[in-house]
Amino acid sequence: MSDQIKFIVDSLNKEPFKKNYNLITFDSLGPMQLLQVLNDVLAEIDPKQDVDIREEMPEQTAKRMLNLLGILKYKPPGNATDMSTFRQGLVIGSKPVIYPVLHWLLQRSNELKKRAYLARFLIKLEVPSEFLQDETVADTNKQYEELMEAFKTLHKECEQLKTSGFSTAEIRRDISAMEEEKDQLMKRVERLKKRVETVQNHQRMLKIARQLRVEKEREEFLAQQKQEQKNQASIISRKKEAKAEELQETKEKLASLEREVSVKTNQTREFDGTEVLKGDEVS
Repeated sequence: MSDQIKFIVDSLNKEPFKKNYNLITFDSLGPMQLLQVLNDVLAEIDPKQDVDIREEMPEQTAKRMLNLLGILKYKPPGNATDMSTFRQGLVIGSKPVIYPVLHWLLQRSNELKKRAYLARFLIKLEVPSEFLQDETVADTNKQYEELMEAFKTLHKECEQLKTSGFSTAEIRRDISAMEEEKDQLMKRVERLKKRVETVQNHQRMLKIARQLRVEKEREEFLAQQKQEQKNQASIISRKKEAKAEELQETKEKLASLEREVSVKTNQTREFDGTEVLKGDEVS
């Protein structure tokens, strides 16, 4: 437990939290303060969680946190698998419940940010089968599902482009290095030209001429390489821009259709005060 608390304190004292805790001050936090710390960490992963828990009812806070932890695939350790016990621990700010959650979140915050972002587009709004009898609702729901699949495909392609090994920044650095080498070669060529103009010894002149030819050939080779690099750079850049634009357009369509499905669902059924979202595995 002490190692766990030390990791939590060290993480909270760094960016972006900058809490300035030590082991004693952190462990002396009251239940509401501890819950607010947990909420701050959740808000760093999903900005929609950025609320003052003093303005919420305890049950509402626990429900909101449980929903996000479910999306993030958190599993309570040890004997805390009883969800009612875990939920009650969140409500009262129990250290044995909250410390493991904080430790788990802070260990993998970057990975969880990505999961929370994707969940926004990949958690499917389930429409009851009886409402799908309406042709308009069914057609809108079909478009919604198709856009969701398109988003998955585009996101995977974008991720593959990011990890393809073709870094535009690296290519630019290579081109810059080649430009510098070319300048050095041109200076050497100019020096050789001047030497040829003043040399009277025939053999030495031929030798210098051969050196000049070799240096010019190398200059041409570098120029060709540089042009090729500029062409790998422009193609990759265009691909990334196109994929980014296509991804953004798909996200906007998906969000619009999601709102439309929700509206039509609410118009069709009798309001009962509850709505449950269930999502596929976020990958």
